[in-house]
Amino acid sequence: MSEQDFFDGDAVIVGGGLAGLTLALAMEQAGLRVAVIDTLPIDTQLAPEFDGRASALAYTSWRLFETLGVAEALRPHTQRIEHIMVCDGRPYGGVEPGGPGPHSLHFDRREISEGPDGEPLGWMAENRHTRQALAAAVLERPDIVGIAPATAERYETRPDGVSVELADGRRLSAKLLVACDGKFSRIREQAGIRSVGWNYGQKGLVATVRHAEPHNGVAYEYFLPSGPFAILPLPDNRSSLVWTEPSDVADALKAADDAVFQEELENRFGDFLGDVRPVGPRWAYPLGLKFSESFCVDRIAFVGDAARGIHPLAGQGFNLGIRDAAALAEVCGEAKRVGLDIGALTTLRRYEGWRKFDSASLAAGTDLFNRLFSNDIAPLRHLRGIGLSIVNSIGPARRFFMRQAGGETGDPPKLLRGERLDAA
Repeated sequence: MSEQDFFDGDAVIVGGGLAGLTLALAMEQAGLRVAVIDTLPIDTQLAPEFDGRASALAYTSWRLFETLGVAEALRPHTQRIEHIMVCDGRPYGGVEPGGPGPHSLHFDRREISEGPDGEPLGWMAENRHTRQALAAAVLERPDIVGIAPATAERYETRPDGVSVELADGRRLSAKLLVACDGKFSRIREQAGIRSVGWNYGQKGLVATVRHAEPHNGVAYEYFLPSGPFAILPLPDNRSSLVWTEPSDVADALKAADDAVFQEELENRFGDFLGDVRPVGPRWAYPLGLKFSESFCVDRIAFVGDAARGIHPLAGQGFNLGIRDAAALAEVCGEAKRVGLDIGALTTLRRYEGWRKFDSASLAAGTDLFNRLFSNDIAPLRHLRGIGLSIVNSIGPARRFFMRQAGGETGDPPKLLRGERLDAA
Protein backbone atom coordinates (compact mmCIF):
# COMPACT_ATOMS: atom_id res chain seq x y z
CA MET A 1 0.00 0.00 0.00
CA SER A 2 1.46 3.37 -0.98
CA GLU A 3 1.41 6.46 1.27
CA GLN A 4 -1.61 7.74 -0.67
CA ASP A 5 -3.65 4.58 -0.23
CA PHE A 6 -6.02 4.77 2.73
CA PHE A 7 -7.68 1.37 2.21
CA ASP A 8 -6.03 -1.92 1.36
CA GLY A 9 -8.41 -4.88 1.44
CA ASP A 10 -10.08 -7.60 -0.56
CA ALA A 11 -12.75 -5.72 -2.53
CA VAL A 12 -13.88 -2.20 -3.37
CA ILE A 13 -17.60 -1.87 -4.13
CA VAL A 14 -18.63 1.19 -6.12
CA GLY A 15 -22.27 1.95 -5.41
CA GLY A 16 -23.85 1.93 -1.96
CA GLY A 17 -27.42 1.28 -3.01
CA LEU A 18 -29.43 -1.80 -2.11
CA ALA A 19 -27.32 -4.25 -4.12
CA GLY A 20 -24.00 -2.73 -3.02
CA LEU A 21 -24.85 -2.80 0.69
CA THR A 22 -26.17 -6.36 0.42
CA LEU A 23 -22.96 -7.45 -1.30
CA ALA A 24 -20.81 -5.78 1.35
CA LEU A 25 -22.57 -7.69 4.14
CA ALA A 26 -22.36 -10.98 2.24
CA MET A 27 -18.65 -10.53 1.50
CA GLU A 28 -17.92 -9.60 5.11
CA GLN A 29 -19.61 -12.79 6.30
CA ALA A 30 -17.50 -14.73 3.79
CA GLY A 31 -14.35 -13.41 5.49
CA LEU A 32 -13.50 -10.51 3.18
CA ARG A 33 -12.57 -6.94 4.05
CA VAL A 34 -14.42 -4.50 1.79
CA ALA A 35 -14.94 -0.79 1.14
CA VAL A 36 -18.18 0.71 -0.19
CA ILE A 37 -18.11 3.99 -2.13
CA ASP A 38 -21.25 6.01 -2.85
CA THR A 39 -21.85 9.48 -4.24
CA LEU A 40 -24.62 10.31 -1.75
CA PRO A 41 -24.54 10.38 2.05
CA ILE A 42 -26.70 7.65 3.52
CA ASP A 43 -29.12 10.05 5.28
CA THR A 44 -30.08 11.51 1.89
CA GLN A 45 -31.02 8.06 0.63
CA LEU A 46 -33.21 7.39 3.67
CA ALA A 47 -35.49 10.40 3.16
CA PRO A 48 -39.09 9.53 2.12
CA GLU A 49 -38.88 11.83 -0.91
CA PHE A 50 -35.62 10.32 -2.22
CA ASP A 51 -36.97 7.34 -4.16
CA GLY A 52 -40.56 6.33 -3.47
CA ARG A 53 -40.19 2.79 -4.75
CA ALA A 54 -40.95 -0.40 -2.88
CA SER A 55 -39.50 -3.78 -3.73
CA ALA A 56 -40.85 -7.30 -3.55
CA LEU A 57 -38.33 -9.48 -1.76
CA ALA A 58 -38.54 -13.12 -2.86
CA TYR A 59 -38.62 -15.65 -0.05
CA THR A 60 -35.04 -16.71 -0.79
CA SER A 61 -33.98 -13.05 -0.60
CA TRP A 62 -35.59 -12.89 2.84
CA ARG A 63 -33.60 -15.98 3.88
CA LEU A 64 -30.45 -14.11 2.87
CA PHE A 65 -31.52 -11.09 4.95
CA GLU A 66 -32.14 -13.36 7.94
CA THR A 67 -28.73 -14.99 7.53
CA LEU A 68 -26.98 -11.61 7.22
CA GLY A 69 -28.74 -10.22 10.33
CA VAL A 70 -30.88 -7.66 8.49
CA ALA A 71 -34.37 -9.19 8.67
CA GLU A 72 -35.25 -8.34 12.28
CA ALA A 73 -34.70 -4.60 11.78
CA LEU A 74 -36.65 -4.65 8.52
CA ARG A 75 -39.53 -6.91 9.60
CA PRO A 76 -41.71 -4.19 11.26
CA HIS A 77 -41.79 -2.32 7.93
CA THR A 78 -42.72 -5.28 5.72
CA GLN A 79 -45.87 -6.93 4.41
CA ARG A 80 -46.10 -10.65 3.66
CA ILE A 81 -47.24 -11.57 0.13
CA GLU A 82 -49.66 -14.48 0.51
CA HIS A 83 -51.14 -14.52 -2.99
CA ILE A 84 -50.27 -13.12 -6.42
CA MET A 85 -53.00 -12.52 -9.00
CA VAL A 86 -52.02 -12.09 -12.65
CA CYS A 87 -54.93 -10.86 -14.76
CA ASP A 88 -55.43 -9.90 -18.39
CA GLY A 89 -57.42 -6.75 -17.79
CA ARG A 90 -58.69 -5.31 -14.54
CA PRO A 91 -59.67 -7.78 -11.80
CA TYR A 92 -63.28 -8.02 -10.65
CA GLY A 93 -62.61 -8.95 -7.04
CA GLY A 94 -60.36 -10.76 -4.59
CA VAL A 95 -58.73 -14.15 -4.72
CA GLU A 96 -61.77 -16.33 -4.22
CA PRO A 97 -62.66 -18.66 -7.14
CA GLY A 98 -64.47 -16.72 -9.84
CA GLY A 99 -63.55 -13.35 -8.35
CA PRO A 100 -60.76 -12.18 -10.64
CA GLY A 101 -62.41 -13.11 -13.93
CA PRO A 102 -61.86 -15.96 -16.40
CA HIS A 103 -58.43 -14.99 -17.74
CA SER A 104 -56.28 -14.96 -14.63
CA LEU A 105 -53.54 -16.82 -12.86
CA HIS A 106 -53.56 -17.28 -9.09
CA PHE A 107 -50.41 -18.08 -7.12
CA ASP A 108 -51.14 -19.20 -3.55
CA ARG A 109 -48.20 -19.59 -1.18
CA ARG A 110 -49.97 -22.49 0.60
CA GLU A 111 -49.16 -24.65 -2.43
CA ILE A 112 -45.44 -24.49 -1.62
CA SER A 113 -45.42 -23.57 2.09
CA GLU A 114 -47.75 -25.22 4.56
CA GLY A 115 -49.19 -23.80 7.77
CA PRO A 116 -50.59 -20.38 8.74
CA ASP A 117 -47.10 -19.03 9.42
CA GLY A 118 -45.39 -20.76 6.50
CA GLU A 119 -42.95 -18.97 4.23
CA PRO A 120 -44.80 -16.38 2.10
CA LEU A 121 -44.23 -15.85 -1.61
CA GLY A 122 -42.29 -12.77 -0.69
CA TRP A 123 -42.18 -9.63 1.41
CA MET A 124 -42.94 -6.06 0.36
CA ALA A 125 -40.82 -3.25 1.79
CA GLU A 126 -40.27 0.37 0.88
CA ASN A 127 -36.75 0.80 -0.44
CA ARG A 128 -35.88 3.43 2.16
CA HIS A 129 -36.62 0.99 4.99
CA THR A 130 -34.59 -1.73 3.30
CA ARG A 131 -31.72 0.67 2.78
CA GLN A 132 -31.91 1.77 6.43
CA ALA A 133 -31.74 -1.81 7.71
CA LEU A 134 -28.82 -2.62 5.41
CA ALA A 135 -26.95 0.56 6.34
CA ALA A 136 -27.39 -0.08 10.06
CA ALA A 137 -25.97 -3.60 9.64
CA VAL A 138 -23.03 -2.30 7.56
CA LEU A 139 -22.12 0.23 10.27
CA GLU A 140 -21.86 -2.59 12.81
CA ARG A 141 -19.29 -4.55 10.76
CA PRO A 142 -15.67 -3.48 11.40
CA ASP A 143 -14.48 -5.15 8.18
CA ILE A 144 -16.71 -2.89 6.04
CA VAL A 145 -15.43 0.64 5.37
CA GLY A 146 -18.10 3.08 4.17
CA ILE A 147 -16.93 6.05 2.08
CA ALA A 148 -19.66 8.57 1.28
CA PRO A 149 -20.14 11.03 -0.24
CA ALA A 150 -17.35 10.17 -2.64
CA THR A 151 -16.91 9.52 -6.36
CA ALA A 152 -14.73 6.82 -7.91
CA GLU A 153 -12.99 8.81 -10.63
CA ARG A 154 -10.83 6.13 -12.23
CA TYR A 155 -9.28 2.75 -11.63
CA GLU A 156 -6.14 0.92 -12.71
CA THR A 157 -5.69 -2.84 -12.77
CA ARG A 158 -2.42 -4.51 -11.86
CA PRO A 159 -1.33 -8.16 -12.13
CA ASP A 160 -1.97 -8.58 -8.40
CA GLY A 161 -4.87 -6.20 -7.80
CA VAL A 162 -6.66 -2.96 -8.64
CA SER A 163 -6.28 0.66 -7.52
CA VAL A 164 -9.26 3.02 -7.34
CA GLU A 165 -8.77 6.77 -7.27
CA LEU A 166 -11.46 9.03 -5.81
CA ALA A 167 -12.26 12.50 -7.10
CA ASP A 168 -10.54 14.03 -4.04
CA GLY A 169 -7.29 12.20 -4.85
CA ARG A 170 -7.52 9.45 -2.24
CA ARG A 171 -6.79 5.93 -3.42
CA LEU A 172 -7.96 2.47 -2.45
CA SER A 173 -6.25 -0.82 -3.18
CA ALA A 174 -7.87 -4.26 -3.40
CA LYS A 175 -7.87 -7.57 -5.21
CA LEU A 176 -11.30 -6.96 -6.76
CA LEU A 177 -13.38 -4.01 -7.93
CA VAL A 178 -17.17 -4.55 -7.99
CA ALA A 179 -19.43 -2.27 -10.02
CA CYS A 180 -22.81 -1.76 -8.33
CA ASP A 181 -23.27 1.63 -9.96
CA GLY A 182 -26.47 1.04 -11.93
CA LYS A 183 -27.50 0.19 -15.45
CA PHE A 184 -25.58 3.19 -16.80
CA SER A 185 -22.44 1.99 -15.01
CA ARG A 186 -19.40 4.22 -15.45
CA ILE A 187 -17.11 1.36 -14.54
CA ARG A 188 -18.61 -0.86 -17.21
CA GLU A 189 -18.14 1.95 -19.72
CA GLN A 190 -14.54 2.55 -18.64
CA ALA A 191 -13.85 -1.19 -18.92
CA GLY A 192 -15.08 -1.13 -22.53
CA ILE A 193 -17.81 -3.71 -21.90
CA ARG A 194 -20.66 -3.36 -24.36
CA SER A 195 -24.30 -3.78 -23.42
CA VAL A 196 -27.32 -4.59 -25.53
CA GLY A 197 -30.83 -3.33 -24.97
CA TRP A 198 -33.52 -0.88 -25.89
CA ASN A 199 -35.99 1.57 -24.42
CA TYR A 200 -39.64 0.57 -24.25
CA GLY A 201 -40.98 4.08 -24.77
CA GLN A 202 -42.69 3.57 -21.41
CA LYS A 203 -42.27 4.94 -17.92
CA GLY A 204 -43.19 3.37 -14.63
CA LEU A 205 -45.28 5.76 -12.56
CA VAL A 206 -44.73 4.95 -8.88
CA ALA A 207 -47.08 6.03 -6.11
CA THR A 208 -48.46 4.82 -2.80
CA VAL A 209 -52.20 4.59 -2.17
CA ARG A 210 -54.38 3.90 0.84
CA HIS A 211 -57.59 1.90 0.39
CA ALA A 212 -60.66 1.27 2.51
CA GLU A 213 -60.61 -2.53 2.34
CA PRO A 214 -57.70 -4.74 3.46
CA HIS A 215 -55.52 -6.24 0.73
CA ASN A 216 -54.97 -9.44 2.76
CA GLY A 217 -51.44 -9.74 1.46
CA VAL A 218 -52.51 -10.05 -2.19
CA ALA A 219 -50.30 -8.62 -4.95
CA TYR A 220 -51.99 -7.88 -8.27
CA GLU A 221 -50.29 -7.67 -11.65
CA TYR A 222 -52.78 -6.94 -14.38
CA PHE A 223 -52.19 -6.03 -17.94
CA LEU A 224 -53.83 -3.08 -19.64
CA PRO A 225 -53.27 -2.05 -23.27
CA SER A 226 -50.87 0.70 -22.16
CA GLY A 227 -48.78 -1.68 -20.03
CA PRO A 228 -48.70 -3.59 -16.74
CA PHE A 229 -50.41 -2.14 -13.67
CA ALA A 230 -49.14 -3.61 -10.38
CA ILE A 231 -50.77 -3.22 -6.97
CA LEU A 232 -48.29 -4.38 -4.34
CA PRO A 233 -49.37 -4.70 -0.68
CA LEU A 234 -47.75 -2.57 2.02
CA PRO A 235 -48.45 -2.31 5.75
CA ASP A 236 -51.33 -0.18 7.12
CA ASN A 237 -53.87 -0.79 4.33
CA ARG A 238 -51.56 0.76 1.76
CA SER A 239 -50.34 -0.49 -1.59
CA SER A 240 -47.49 0.54 -3.84
CA LEU A 241 -48.42 1.12 -7.49
CA VAL A 242 -46.13 0.51 -10.44
CA TRP A 243 -48.22 1.94 -13.24
CA THR A 244 -46.79 1.57 -16.75
CA GLU A 245 -47.78 4.07 -19.45
CA PRO A 246 -46.24 5.53 -22.61
CA SER A 247 -43.65 8.05 -21.51
CA ASP A 248 -45.65 11.16 -22.40
CA VAL A 249 -48.76 9.87 -20.60
CA ALA A 250 -46.73 8.95 -17.50
CA ASP A 251 -45.18 12.42 -17.41
CA ALA A 252 -48.61 14.03 -17.74
CA LEU A 253 -50.00 11.88 -14.91
CA LYS A 254 -47.05 12.71 -12.69
CA ALA A 255 -47.65 16.42 -13.26
CA ALA A 256 -51.47 16.27 -13.13
CA ASP A 257 -53.42 17.97 -10.36
CA ASP A 258 -54.87 15.80 -7.62
CA ALA A 259 -58.41 15.67 -9.05
CA VAL A 260 -57.28 14.51 -12.50
CA PHE A 261 -54.88 11.95 -11.03
CA GLN A 262 -57.62 10.61 -8.73
CA GLU A 263 -59.98 10.12 -11.68
CA GLU A 264 -57.36 8.30 -13.76
CA LEU A 265 -56.37 6.20 -10.76
CA GLU A 266 -59.95 5.05 -10.14
CA ASN A 267 -60.41 4.20 -13.83
CA ARG A 268 -57.50 1.76 -13.68
CA PHE A 269 -57.59 0.59 -10.08
CA GLY A 270 -61.30 -0.23 -9.84
CA ASP A 271 -63.26 -0.44 -6.60
CA PHE A 272 -62.52 -3.98 -5.40
CA LEU A 273 -60.56 -2.56 -2.43
CA GLY A 274 -63.09 0.19 -1.76
CA ASP A 275 -62.27 3.86 -1.80
CA VAL A 276 -58.66 4.46 -2.84
CA ARG A 277 -56.63 7.62 -2.32
CA PRO A 278 -53.01 8.49 -3.17
CA VAL A 279 -50.71 9.32 -0.27
CA GLY A 280 -47.40 11.06 -0.81
CA PRO A 281 -45.65 12.20 -3.99
CA ARG A 282 -45.39 10.47 -7.39
CA TRP A 283 -42.33 9.44 -9.37
CA ALA A 284 -41.82 8.37 -13.00
CA TYR A 285 -38.91 6.18 -14.15
CA PRO A 286 -38.02 5.34 -17.77
CA LEU A 287 -38.25 1.63 -18.58
CA GLY A 288 -35.93 -0.34 -20.80
CA LEU A 289 -33.81 -3.44 -21.14
CA LYS A 290 -30.02 -3.29 -20.81
CA PHE A 291 -27.86 -6.41 -20.60
CA SER A 292 -24.08 -6.45 -20.23
CA GLU A 293 -22.26 -8.75 -22.65
CA SER A 294 -19.97 -9.79 -19.76
CA PHE A 295 -20.56 -9.98 -16.02
CA CYS A 296 -16.83 -9.81 -15.32
CA VAL A 297 -13.41 -8.94 -16.67
CA ASP A 298 -10.05 -9.39 -14.98
CA ARG A 299 -10.26 -7.74 -11.51
CA ILE A 300 -13.81 -6.40 -12.07
CA ALA A 301 -17.27 -7.92 -11.47
CA PHE A 302 -20.64 -6.39 -12.32
CA VAL A 303 -23.54 -6.80 -9.91
CA GLY A 304 -27.20 -5.74 -9.90
CA ASP A 305 -28.28 -3.20 -12.51
CA ALA A 306 -24.66 -2.82 -13.65
CA ALA A 307 -25.01 -6.37 -15.02
CA ARG A 308 -28.55 -6.03 -16.31
CA GLY A 309 -31.63 -3.83 -16.08
CA ILE A 310 -35.02 -5.38 -16.84
CA HIS A 311 -38.69 -4.41 -16.97
CA PRO A 312 -40.18 -4.28 -13.44
CA LEU A 313 -43.30 -6.28 -14.32
CA ALA A 314 -42.01 -9.44 -12.60
CA GLY A 315 -40.76 -7.53 -9.55
CA GLN A 316 -37.36 -9.21 -9.87
CA GLY A 317 -34.92 -6.33 -10.31
CA PHE A 318 -33.59 -6.14 -6.74
CA ASN A 319 -33.90 -9.91 -6.30
CA LEU A 320 -31.51 -10.43 -9.21
CA GLY A 321 -29.03 -8.13 -7.49
CA ILE A 322 -29.41 -10.10 -4.26
CA ARG A 323 -28.72 -13.35 -6.13
CA ASP A 324 -25.66 -11.76 -7.73
CA ALA A 325 -24.40 -10.71 -4.30
CA ALA A 326 -24.96 -14.18 -2.82
CA ALA A 327 -23.14 -15.90 -5.68
CA LEU A 328 -20.19 -13.49 -5.87
CA ALA A 329 -19.63 -13.51 -2.10
CA GLU A 330 -19.68 -17.31 -2.03
CA VAL A 331 -17.27 -17.62 -4.97
CA CYS A 332 -14.83 -15.07 -3.53
CA GLY A 333 -15.03 -16.44 0.00
CA GLU A 334 -14.27 -19.97 -1.15
CA ALA A 335 -11.41 -18.73 -3.34
CA LYS A 336 -9.79 -16.84 -0.47
CA ARG A 337 -10.08 -19.80 1.90
CA VAL A 338 -8.09 -22.04 -0.44
CA GLY A 339 -5.50 -19.37 -1.26
CA LEU A 340 -6.74 -18.35 -4.70
CA ASP A 341 -6.89 -14.79 -6.06
CA ILE A 342 -10.47 -13.52 -5.71
CA GLY A 343 -10.00 -10.98 -8.52
CA ALA A 344 -8.47 -13.34 -11.08
CA LEU A 345 -10.56 -13.94 -14.19
CA THR A 346 -10.61 -17.68 -13.56
CA THR A 347 -12.32 -17.02 -10.21
CA LEU A 348 -14.77 -14.46 -11.59
CA ARG A 349 -15.79 -16.69 -14.50
CA ARG A 350 -17.44 -19.02 -12.00
CA TYR A 351 -19.60 -16.11 -10.79
CA GLU A 352 -20.48 -15.16 -14.36
CA GLY A 353 -21.42 -18.71 -15.28
CA TRP A 354 -23.58 -19.00 -12.17
CA ARG A 355 -25.56 -15.81 -12.82
CA LYS A 356 -25.65 -15.06 -16.53
CA PHE A 357 -28.09 -17.74 -17.75
CA ASP A 358 -30.65 -17.00 -15.01
CA SER A 359 -30.39 -13.28 -15.77
CA ALA A 360 -30.75 -13.75 -19.53
CA SER A 361 -33.75 -16.04 -19.13
CA LEU A 362 -35.58 -13.59 -16.88
CA ALA A 363 -34.70 -10.59 -19.06
CA ALA A 364 -36.04 -12.35 -22.15
CA GLY A 365 -39.16 -13.48 -20.31
CA THR A 366 -40.08 -10.03 -19.01
CA ASP A 367 -39.42 -8.49 -22.42
CA LEU A 368 -41.70 -11.05 -24.09
CA PHE A 369 -44.48 -10.62 -21.53
CA ASN A 370 -44.40 -6.85 -21.83
CA ARG A 371 -44.66 -6.99 -25.63
CA LEU A 372 -47.30 -9.71 -25.60
CA PHE A 373 -49.60 -8.06 -23.06
CA SER A 374 -49.09 -4.31 -23.65
CA ASN A 375 -51.58 -4.10 -26.48
CA ASP A 376 -55.27 -4.51 -27.26
CA ILE A 377 -54.99 -6.79 -30.31
CA ALA A 378 -57.98 -9.15 -30.24
CA PRO A 379 -56.24 -12.38 -31.41
CA LEU A 380 -53.42 -11.86 -28.90
CA ARG A 381 -55.92 -11.15 -26.12
CA HIS A 382 -57.62 -14.45 -26.89
CA LEU A 383 -54.35 -16.44 -26.97
CA ARG A 384 -52.90 -14.94 -23.79
CA GLY A 385 -56.20 -15.47 -21.97
CA ILE A 386 -56.10 -19.13 -22.93
CA GLY A 387 -52.47 -19.34 -21.83
CA LEU A 388 -53.18 -17.88 -18.37
CA SER A 389 -56.14 -20.22 -17.91
CA ILE A 390 -54.12 -23.29 -18.91
CA VAL A 391 -51.25 -22.50 -16.53
CA ASN A 392 -53.74 -21.74 -13.75
CA SER A 393 -55.32 -25.18 -14.19
CA ILE A 394 -52.01 -27.09 -13.91
CA GLY A 395 -50.77 -27.33 -10.33
CA PRO A 396 -47.17 -28.39 -11.10
CA ALA A 397 -46.82 -25.47 -13.54
CA ARG A 398 -48.04 -22.98 -10.93
CA ARG A 399 -45.68 -24.37 -8.32
CA PHE A 400 -42.74 -24.27 -10.75
CA PHE A 401 -43.34 -20.60 -11.53
CA MET A 402 -43.65 -19.77 -7.83
CA ARG A 403 -40.36 -21.49 -7.03
CA GLN A 404 -38.66 -19.90 -10.03
CA ALA A 405 -39.82 -16.41 -8.99
CA GLY A 406 -38.69 -17.22 -5.47
CA GLY A 407 -35.16 -17.98 -6.69
CA GLU A 408 -35.27 -21.61 -5.59
CA THR A 409 -34.80 -23.37 -8.94
CA GLY A 410 -31.42 -24.36 -10.37
CA ASP A 411 -28.45 -24.13 -7.99
CA PRO A 412 -29.15 -21.33 -5.49
CA PRO A 413 -26.18 -19.98 -3.51
CA LYS A 414 -25.88 -20.85 0.18
CA LEU A 415 -27.26 -17.55 1.47
CA LEU A 416 -30.47 -18.07 -0.51
CA ARG A 417 -30.83 -21.42 1.24
CA GLY A 418 -30.36 -19.76 4.62
CA GLU A 419 -26.81 -21.10 5.13
CA ARG A 420 -24.06 -18.86 6.49
CA LEU A 421 -20.93 -18.33 4.42
CA ASP A 422 -18.65 -18.53 7.44
CA ALA A 423 -20.06 -21.87 8.63
CA ALA A 424 -17.57 -24.69 8.94
